[in-house]
Amino acid sequence: MPLSAFDRLPDAARLWIFGADRELTHPDAQRLLAEIDRFLADWTAHRAHLTAARDWRHDRFLMIGVDETSAGASGCSIDALVREIQRLEGVLGVKLADRAPVVFRQGEEIASVSRAQFAERAAAGDVNPDTRVFDNTVTTVGALRAGRWELPAREAWHGRAFFRVSVAG
Repeated sequence: MPLSAFDRLPDAARLWIFGADRELTHPDAQRLLAEIDRFLADWTAHRAHLTAARDWRHDRFLMIGVDETSAGASGCSIDALVREIQRLEGVLGVKLADRAPVVFRQGEEIASVSRAQFAERAAAGDVNPDTRVFDNTVTTVGALRAGRWELPAREAWHGRAFFRVSVAG
């Protein structure tokens, strides 16, 4: 089944964000996207093709969206996606499925550190509630479009976890 364009997915489309632990080179990114496109073209749930799309941002974030109006992703189909991501991690020598690191901006650069390291930086004042973070737990394309992915730490789960800020939301 041909892939959808990511910008054509409805706001309610389900979203998975995989953040690489480093910026990918152009050849590695091209290989990743070609392999993901092949996977998504054949991705099914209970033998029904999924209407899927992908996006690639900042040379390190792979976004997979599924329009579930005709067929929804199942536990087995999600497991298959994660297995494919893990396979590509081995091929490219990059971590994509690890959701533990905190990814944030340091000026224009994007940094990825452990939660303990981010907590140390918060205690030292090197990061603060205004630090722009990437919330890779966003689950819908609509939330991504609404600016809920890259935002000040105070507005994400990071605010509660590292700054004792009440997060509205």
